[in-house]
Amino acid sequence: MKLKISISNFPARFLALSGLALFAACSGEPEDPTPWEKPFNGQDLTGWTQLGGQANYTVREGAIVGSTVHDTPNSFLTTDRMYGDFILELAYKVDSTMNSGIQVRSNSHDYYMDGRVHGYQIEIDPSDRAWSAGIYDEARRGWLVPLTGNPAAQQAFKQGDWNHYRIEAIGDTLKTWINGVPAAHLVDDKTHEGFIALQVHSIGDDAQAGTEIIWKDIRILTDSLSKYSRPIPLEPVVTKNHLTQAEKDAGWELLWDGKTTEGWRGARLDSFPEQGWVIEDGVLTVLASGGGESEAGGDIVTENLYGDFDLQVDFRITEGANSGIKYYVDTELNKREGSAIGLEYQILDDARHPDAKLGNHDGSRTLASLYDLMQAAPSKPVNPIGQWNTARIRSEDGHVEHWLNGVKVLEYERGSDAYRQLVAESKYKVWPGFGEAEKGQLLLQDHGNRVSFRNIKIKTLND
Repeated sequence: MKLKISISNFPARFLALSGLALFAACSGEPEDPTPWEKPFNGQDLTGWTQLGGQANYTVREGAIVGSTVHDTPNSFLTTDRMYGDFILELAYKVDSTMNSGIQVRSNSHDYYMDGRVHGYQIEIDPSDRAWSAGIYDEARRGWLVPLTGNPAAQQAFKQGDWNHYRIEAIGDTLKTWINGVPAAHLVDDKTHEGFIALQVHSIGDDAQAGTEIIWKDIRILTDSLSKYSRPIPLEPVVTKNHLTQAEKDAGWELLWDGKTTEGWRGARLDSFPEQGWVIEDGVLTVLASGGGESEAGGDIVTENLYGDFDLQVDFRITEGANSGIKYYVDTELNKREGSAIGLEYQILDDARHPDAKLGNHDGSRTLASLYDLMQAAPSKPVNPIGQWNTARIRSEDGHVEHWLNGVKVLEYERGSDAYRQLVAESKYKVWPGFGEAEKGQLLLQDHGNRVSFRNIKIKTLND
């Protein structure tokens, strides 16, 4: 007996599913089990917000289209969601006359450059330079990983065609690929979380408005990243206690090599202190010793003297900690107990240390203040205890600025009448000409609390 089966007896839905299964089996392509998420729904810009300029962003045929506009700054279409660790893939096609990029771990804060978008940018560069998939630090440090020395990645860009990016941001490591070719490998922990953004760069008057860049197939992984992360055969660019090529070109020098005590000594010693300070994993730390001023290892100072300079130092404090960065220090001025004498960028836990409420002038002993003389702006941006902050002191032709995490928090003129009046009203009045020396040493203070330093770099000015 033969069994006759008519396909007319089966529901159409069953037949359709069977056909798909048969096609998948015949094609030999297994279903992708990777748990990708889609931050762009393919229909509208729900979940995205435009910041910066007024470039046009629209949705066309399931893709995001950005087009240039005259007389507007850089524009960024940002995800409403913030991302820390992730793997991102997307495709884009860009006009050959445009410059663009993809922001990752980026932010916009009112206190920072009036809300300007800043953070890591994966470059889109159709110019002859061909640095697409290199890593730029938008509105902060500039180029971190240009593609000089990586001709394979430079040649991988397809002019006038779709290009594919893979971007991995896991821990302190960023890796990029362009069309499957390894492009950039960066180890840097400046920012751990932020939005993703699609940039339309500003254009000059001679450029044609309405030129376009198109992004599609945007997908992201945020789970089980170690399972899906790929090795990359590129030596990493490491920023901790290293200078980027852009910094070297701009004249910056390392003041501490991250490994030894070279270039530093005790403020009252001919060599580096034998106790009270430790170097571990590229971090220089003054140990806790009860909160006394220079009672353990003591302050450390540079062996060299500095006049006009731009200084940057990363610092990390513990709860209730007190320390400082001093400049124009003369170690011969104070031979008694206590710290060496100089102008001081205060380092303090304002919430817990009593010094925050002391000082000859209200608030003049708070974090980033000119110690005992001038208060830093109360609205200063401070990272939480245990995280790194960046101090910057710039002194040129008598004009001095204190910065904290990229924001200027005070400025003054050394030697001015106003400055001398502040000194006359402070404990420094006993030191004639305090803070007005042409040159002096730089100092990291031992105030008996655990405070760590790294990325100590300087640019000498007017040499």
